Amino acid sequence: MSQSTDAGDLIPAPCRVIEVRVAELRQLFNAIDPSPFHERDLDPRAEEFIVGWSTDLPDDAALALLVHLDRSPGRPDEAEILRNAIHEFFGQRAEVTRRRLRDLLRRGRTSLLIALAFLAASVAAGDLLAAYFPENRVAGILREGFLIGGWVAMWRPIEVFLYDWWPIRSEARNFDRLAAMPVRIRYRAEAPPDAWRQDWPARPAADQPAPRGASRAS
Repeated sequence: MSQSTDAGDLIPAPCRVIEVRVAELRQLFNAIDPSPFHERDLDPRAEEFIVGWSTDLPDDAALALLVHLDRSPGRPDEAEILRNAIHEFFGQRAEVTRRRLRDLLRRGRTSLLIALAFLAASVAAGDLLAAYFPENRVAGILREGFLIGGWVAMWRPIEVFLYDWWPIRSEARNFDRLAAMPVRIRYRAEAPPDAWRQDWPARPAADQPAPRGASRAS
């Protein structure tokens, strides 16, 4: 029977646990991102998996992340580093999403002012036609066309304020939950004890092999 050992945050009983299994910690992070580990983006597949699982859970549920790691424990602080990196990533996602919401509402307000002005101009133009050509059938058709065009111009701001904003706010709130969740690592203790040395980013710079022919400074 395989043995395991845990490290990281304690997971309170009410939390709904999101579970991820990887062979190495670096599989969770974007390999082409040159940023330091604590600022590195999650791998798109890992992000999609975690976010997708969280959106399937109730909006008011507290979340926790349990990473099943198929190697033995490495650095004593790697669980803390992983937690900080995940919190930083989802915290930035929440900030970006709220900025997107503010931009949407600002465009919605601008669109609303433009649409109201266009609607007022359309109604005024239609009334002028009706006043100058009260019995003209073509003028009546044009008046209806102006009125319809004015209300069509209202479609975009109505869409923003009725439908577009609340999914973005819900997304930001979900990122807030992910940015605050406990993170715990469950190791497979039967793995070779030095397996962590092949993993990145758990491997510290001091453990990197020196180039051939290079000598250490005394």
